[in-house]
Amino acid sequence: MDELSNSLHTYLVNLAYKGNTHEQEHQTEHLLALLYPEDEQALVSYYVLFDEPRLSLEEITIGRGVSSGQMMDLIDQNIRKIAVTPEWQMLDNKQLPYKFLNL
Repeated sequence: MDELSNSLHTYLVNLAYKGNTHEQEHQTEHLLALLYPEDEQALVSYYVLFDEPRLSLEEITIGRGVSSGQMMDLIDQNIRKIAVTPEWQMLDNKQLPYKFLNL
């Protein structure tokens, strides 16, 4: 994972484990809306966003016709798609403190 993708990944993990504000939730919904609905739902389930239950990689692949490894590749690709957008770049520059958390 490159630096841009890693920063978004860290942000999403922190949202799941540390909770989020209404503003962060809204911003995250906006970012995920840049994806196709099935890809958006895969990220929501994988990162346990918006109080959704966590699904295993196998559960996320149901109905997609891909293996767990392929699904992980798709998740990584979608993180990269979002990470290069101006929307994430603006949000990433506003949210510097999360980068200093030790995970």
